[in-house]
Amino acid sequence: MIDGRFSRAPLPAESPLSLSGAPLDARLPLALLEAVKAIDTPEAELDAELVHELRNKRLGLSETVYHQIRRYSDAVRQRQRVGFDEVLALARLIGRRPDADLAFREAGRRWARSYVSTAGTLSRRAARALPSLVGRPIALRLLRSLSRRFMDGVLVRQGSSVLLEVASPVSADAAPRAIGCGLYEAAFRESLRLLSGDEGAIEHVMCRTRGDRRCQWRAEWRRR
Repeated sequence: MIDGRFSRAPLPAESPLSLSGAPLDARLPLALLEAVKAIDTPEAELDAELVHELRNKRLGLSETVYHQIRRYSDAVRQRQRVGFDEVLALARLIGRRPDADLAFREAGRRWARSYVSTAGTLSRRAARALPSLVGRPIALRLLRSLSRRFMDGVLVRQGSSVLLEVASPVSADAAPRAIGCGLYEAAFRESLRLLSGDEGAIEHVMCRTRGDRRCQWRAEWRRR
């Protein structure tokens, strides 16, 4: 575990949930900060004076975020994990942004691409390339393993659907209207796309912010 740096981040206006969990893989906070940095980086080249001004105004361009990205990148390489409370505080900090929905969804896609890359290359190729009768079971096994390892989630198949359940999504109460849950929804969708080629709709059928005991997402799971 590495030391917390976001423990004093302000909470959202709504009452926070009682969220807790084991230390998390560093790919998650790294994806959150890389998403914020990408969103806050201007597309056009700017003069030095304006760049300095932007660094003072935009979180993603700050020196603090730069150093935290390096720290989390080192943690990923060294297979270190990050305390749940530290990532929780970071998610709540990002949840105060007016573009929080964009930030969480971009982070979810980056997170999924990072953790899916840890699966064996041959297994990933087989899941996509082989006929459905063989490839879909491979994809399902990979999705279950990755969901458990990186999301602390449980993925099950029910008929023509797959369900992802997460008891304590670290971003669940980060912003009003369950915007923080978009982090997990985007990661789930990107995982499905990468491993099975599916790009259908995902339904958020249960949510901690609505009083449910867990968050649950449902996606179609049909043969290609």
